Amino acid sequence: MNMYRQFTHNIHERRRTRLFGATALLTTTIIVLAQFIAPATATTHAQTSPALATPSYGCTSPSDCLSKMTLAEKEGQMTQVENNAFSQRGNSVTDIKTYFIGSVLSGGGGGPNGTSGGTASQWADMTDNFQNYALQTRLGIPLIYGADAVHGHNNVYGATLFPHDIGMGATHDTALITQAAQVTRDEVLGTGVRWTFAPCICTPQDIRWGRTYEGYSENPTDTAADGSAAIVGFQGPNGALGPTNILATAKHYIGDGHTAWGTGSPYLNEGDAQITEQQMDTIDLPPYQSAVTNKVGSVMISYSSWNGLKDHANQYLITTKLKGTGTDSNGTPNLGFQGFVVSDWQAIDQISSDYNYDVRTAINAGIDMVMVPDNYKTFISTLDTEIKAGNIPTARIDDAVTRILTAKFALGLFTQPYTDRSYTATVGSAAHRAVARQAERESLVLLKNNNVLPLSKTGSYTLVVGGDHADNLGYQLGGWSITWQGGSGTTTVGTTLWQAIQQAGLSSSVKLKFVGTQTKGRYTGDVGIVAVGETPYAEGNGDTNTLALNSSGAAEVTDVCSRVTKCIVLLFSGRPMIINTQLNQSSAFVAAWIGSTEGEGITDVLFGDYGFTGKLTFTWPSAVTQEPCNKNNGCTGALFPYGFGLTPF
Repeated sequence: MNMYRQFTHNIHERRRTRLFGATALLTTTIIVLAQFIAPATATTHAQTSPALATPSYGCTSPSDCLSKMTLAEKEGQMTQVENNAFSQRGNSVTDIKTYFIGSVLSGGGGGPNGTSGGTASQWADMTDNFQNYALQTRLGIPLIYGADAVHGHNNVYGATLFPHDIGMGATHDTALITQAAQVTRDEVLGTGVRWTFAPCICTPQDIRWGRTYEGYSENPTDTAADGSAAIVGFQGPNGALGPTNILATAKHYIGDGHTAWGTGSPYLNEGDAQITEQQMDTIDLPPYQSAVTNKVGSVMISYSSWNGLKDHANQYLITTKLKGTGTDSNGTPNLGFQGFVVSDWQAIDQISSDYNYDVRTAINAGIDMVMVPDNYKTFISTLDTEIKAGNIPTARIDDAVTRILTAKFALGLFTQPYTDRSYTATVGSAAHRAVARQAERESLVLLKNNNVLPLSKTGSYTLVVGGDHADNLGYQLGGWSITWQGGSGTTTVGTTLWQAIQQAGLSSSVKLKFVGTQTKGRYTGDVGIVAVGETPYAEGNGDTNTLALNSSGAAEVTDVCSRVTKCIVLLFSGRPMIINTQLNQSSAFVAAWIGSTEGEGITDVLFGDYGFTGKLTFTWPSAVTQEPCNKNNGCTGALFPYGFGLTPF
């Protein structure tokens, strides 16, 4: 997603996501989509939602609902509103009922408590309140509530957070990725949210891009396997859905990781993928092929363009290539996607300066639900005007609404619309954190080790710990953590590296000395651990043309390493960086990535309870001038190749 509105509307920090056949017979569409519905027969946890209306539904299936719906009710189903929009500019939460709103979302920092996230119980109260209004409409069609649960339920205070996708990719463990998604699914369920805007299945080709860490790998085969593993964790095997699962989103379709540097306005995230269809089919399409095979429920469109045309306006990409059958000019099968397509945050506005044109172009291109996210009255009015003027065929509207309703029935929202509160208590549980701890230790990639690691727990030595990432949970988590851009300090519940070292069960003969960011002091040690890296960012704010460690981090490495006998550098980053100097200064070097609340996963391998197993899923350049540098373009002279990772013990 993108946070374009953040810069035009400075209200408070929240998120931005990104994420036809107009003549197709409606009957055929309904029959095909009916295969996507799973009976709601799974055993569910007990539900308690006091003071909420008892649902009373006026329709029993997608086709039955469609046959009874007015045009206004259909338009509402195609509208997704950001949760805070109902309290702005004279809007009201009762507008959910008035305008038959079909979906509400929380962006980054868009929880009940804004920048402090809000607890799981507060989230559940919030989502149930919104749902209560939807159920008071004539047909009682429930909302589907969405959120960016991209490395755990990261907007929620106290939730279990996993390494970002770049770290999960480095585990090369699809079973663990599925398990992590299942943990996230349960924590999402505990807040009444039924739809995650994840996984990102982009295939980043240029690590200068600020969203690189949202990608599993530069290799489409990796990304296809990892993304589908996450989809299974969210939705259940074979797209089963039902009330004990959540809807997944494959994003951002398509080519968002393949845009040309310098083409973004203002960000590479919104740039132009200047590639042939053959290149797209080879590098960008395979993860979507796998996602559709695994029956992903929704697809989010990319802010980017393909050879000059915005993806949100591209009927060929959405209706023909994604939803259609047959093959393209290269003989590559079109995907036959049966779920629904959602726009990214305010993304249709970027098509042109004419909003009526934007609306009709996006809908006719094949977008089923528009993430407005705040000017929903204007969107609905414009959509209504364009339909009544004959500019958007009725068949296109009915197809979009059918796809949305099909997902809602498949999720069991018509039988269990409110939060299943028994899941709420599982948010941040010890069992969930154990999975994140495993993911943390398996994600770490050992780039250098001159007989330093593993460290002894019982030896007699002085261990110096410093660096601005050593005891800063917010820095450890990176972006998309409680707030969209992330933060500094104790932003949620978790364990920093320094806290984990103190809890690692070291003998009293190991003398600990913490210097933090005060690395220029008069101290010495036998071993030093210095933790540095990128400060948190999300999306375009992370675009960089240097890939350099900031000056304070570089100084901290120099300071600590010059005062100890052996020096271990941990780099917390969302991508490979230019580290030649720091690599030479170190005795051992670890790529620790960003994202997890479980610092104990790092000490698990530093002190030898587990061995290093992580392997790079991105080529590590020796100079930024090599970018784009990856295994798909024949780049040579890299510092570390794709797949590198020492496993010395």
